[in-house]
Amino acid sequence: MSATNAALELLEHNLRDRPDRIAYICSGRAHAYRELGEGARCLARRLRERGLTPGERVLITLPDCFAFPVAFLGCLLSGAVAVVVNPEFDREALAQVANDAGARLRISLAGSAVRWPAGCLEEIACDEVGPLGWAGPGLELCDAFQPAASDLAYVLYTSGSTGAPKGVPHRHRSLVLPCDLVGKAVLGLTGEDVIFSTSKCSFAYGLINSLALPLRLGASAILHPGKPDPATVLELVRRHSPSVFFSVPTLFAQILRLWPEDRQQLPMRLCCSAGEALPAVLFKEWQRLTGLEILDGIGSTEMAYHFISNTPGHAVAGSAGRLVPGYRARLVDERGEDVAPGHEGQLLIDGPTRTPGGWRQPDAATDAPLATGDLFVERDGFYYHRGRSDDMFKSAGCWVSPTAVEEVLRSHPVVAECAVVATTVGAFSVPGAFVVLGREVTESPELIGELRRHCRERLPDHMCPARIRFVAVLPRTSTGKVQRFKLRERNMV
Repeated sequence: MSATNAALELLEHNLRDRPDRIAYICSGRAHAYRELGEGARCLARRLRERGLTPGERVLITLPDCFAFPVAFLGCLLSGAVAVVVNPEFDREALAQVANDAGARLRISLAGSAVRWPAGCLEEIACDEVGPLGWAGPGLELCDAFQPAASDLAYVLYTSGSTGAPKGVPHRHRSLVLPCDLVGKAVLGLTGEDVIFSTSKCSFAYGLINSLALPLRLGASAILHPGKPDPATVLELVRRHSPSVFFSVPTLFAQILRLWPEDRQQLPMRLCCSAGEALPAVLFKEWQRLTGLEILDGIGSTEMAYHFISNTPGHAVAGSAGRLVPGYRARLVDERGEDVAPGHEGQLLIDGPTRTPGGWRQPDAATDAPLATGDLFVERDGFYYHRGRSDDMFKSAGCWVSPTAVEEVLRSHPVVAECAVVATTVGAFSVPGAFVVLGREVTESPELIGELRRHCRERLPDHMCPARIRFVAVLPRTSTGKVQRFKLRERNMV
């Protein structure tokens, strides 16, 4: 059975209907769809001339600049599988990925070769706009690779909690379907939108936000090659006035800490969050200061994008939203049996964008739903995140959900951020809390006592933090998730 090349689906209608419309804004320069099409077609021809055949892997280790969509779409047009890698990976991780993917070639920024082992892969060097010396005719769209339904389009490499990069492959439809199922049907995005995502294209969330959504809709997107610190993000928002803003809870919280208590005027009509659960207190404070909801959602690299999401005008604080139509979900207990509504269970998910299986064994996945490792409670169709199953621990013989304790701590006005892990007092496992204080709050033993009283009034004894430690920042992954294993290694005495 044949399928449509995702790059053709994303490019062809724009080149026909709006070739001079701005596709991307990056580093102060606007790039039209015509330029994007020319660049992708030239890159595709160059890959063909290098002798790459359909199905061979090409590593893309580019930051979020115009060269990224050029390279990614060029790979798909040629039939090569785009292997997207975080350009911040160190030399060892890059070598592991190159070996695991069996890549023939890499596309990277000129001058980045020092981060690669000597003689490791052929290279196509780029600046922020595209491959160096890329003049010449491009591949005709009519000659683009025509995939079979089972052919892979791209692979995303995640760093994983163990530190070993893991490849997650996807077919062509996994780029296009999220745009229709979530972008159009749930979020109501249109071709008039200007999209800005602080999550990078080397992650599933950022790839769909910055590459697939704008091209599918005929919209425009803002790309930022650097790190998304809050001051820079706000400057880009001020300068380019995005209508849709995608980010993660950590950055929303950091932006709030920059602001005075005055109401803020922002150009966005939609603010969206993913990566980890959005605290209810953060939702309410953002809405109070901006008048805007934050639409929380949950997805995974294995499912390509969101499968649960809030909708504009109907967002519920503390909830990840409702199941996206087209996906199937179950909440199960430790025996794999369905739990009743209102009871906690592990989320199993399935749907049309699911990865076909392990990178080395495509189609090895069974018909069983994918176990996400996330614990949820479902009430009236809304899903509430209760943490990761591997983050749960026992205290006084009872299970503790770190997320539930963190929600209570965040409800105290002095707490900006916090994370709860298991720690040891004597021979006993108890909750320990790492707390980032708000602006102009001074840490003290009296404040620790106040936070403990705050928790005791709202939680059972076994869930109340026995240790509280103030920290300047929480350790996080490049996607913004708290690295709890690093906190567990710290001494809380």
